[in-house]
Amino acid sequence: MNFHLNEEQRMIRETVRKFSENELAPNAGEIDEKELFPKQAWEKLCELGLAGLLTAEKYGGMGLDYTTLVLVMVELAKGCLATAGTYSVNTTVQFIIQTFCSEEQKTTLLPTLSSGARLGALAITEPNAGSDISSMTTQAVPKDEVYILSGNKIFITSGEVADLYIVFAKTDKTSKHRGISAFILEKGTPGFSFGKKEKKMGYRGSPTVELIFDSCQVASKNLIKAEGEGFYIVMSALDRGRITVGSMGLGVAEAAYNASLRYVKEREQFGRKISAFQGIQWKLSDMAISISAARLLLLKAAFLADKNMRFTKEASIAKCFATDVAMQISTEAVQIFGGYGYIKDYPVERYMREAKILQIVEGTNEIQRNIIAKEILK
Repeated sequence: MNFHLNEEQRMIRETVRKFSENELAPNAGEIDEKELFPKQAWEKLCELGLAGLLTAEKYGGMGLDYTTLVLVMVELAKGCLATAGTYSVNTTVQFIIQTFCSEEQKTTLLPTLSSGARLGALAITEPNAGSDISSMTTQAVPKDEVYILSGNKIFITSGEVADLYIVFAKTDKTSKHRGISAFILEKGTPGFSFGKKEKKMGYRGSPTVELIFDSCQVASKNLIKAEGEGFYIVMSALDRGRITVGSMGLGVAEAAYNASLRYVKEREQFGRKISAFQGIQWKLSDMAISISAARLLLLKAAFLADKNMRFTKEASIAKCFATDVAMQISTEAVQIFGGYGYIKDYPVERYMREAKILQIVEGTNEIQRNIIAKEILK
């Protein structure tokens, strides 16, 4: 592994860092408080030309790597987790289309997604199918030149604001995970509607919405790859998604750490700055250690992904560790701020609320530990 960033990576990181500090962070509190989708921030981010970071240049993207994506995701999450989450899901949708779709589907769909003109979302989770994806009951029944899609999905990120959805449904309900298939579904398709919008403790600027399919007709040409390929597509996407979610965790951790560092240098008690107290110093040291370790784990997983090597275990380790670190450091940040940390005048209470979701999405950290155990016990 080369730990030296190239000039392009340094330039992109600095560009996103400035964007995050100037455009995202100042509005993140209001976005959370009012549950506002950060539409203007998303549009400005797309103007930077970064919406198609991983997508090949022939489809309008930048054709860059996961190492660069880690750098971008960390900086976005420092400023606004809702914007980072939107970016993460849109990137995963592009990965699926570029990797598994036909050339016609790629040339039709990727340019608008990679420019940010359209936003993508994934529809996987159901009321009784969370960690156990094979238990999904949404069905896609073939009929003439279409599939009849029936069922519902919950907890869908960007649910009501996305333009294009990759929906996973059973085409063979007797085959468990081997009966899952993937479809491209456009917003506005008859029979496709939105249900409940969830009220969340954090990550409130990212709409989490129920999708309802009431005999929704999906053209057969919108099937991705072939029937029964959906589970493999999901697993491949989740491995990569764990790198981005872990990077979001690192971003939240760094934001909480930076806020703590500024605060202890200003706050005085007992006649001196609280940064002079050993108890505070040890907390900050532990934060710095954990952040450094999380960064290295994420970069290792990204390195393996970029080299097309197997990285399932490394992605789960990185996601699990980095998001646990986000929870630990944001909690310590609230403690360092004391009473001020518990009120909304300071951002650390928001970091603490936001960190929690990162231990749950893209496979809970308990599921990550199951995956890691399976890999090491082979």
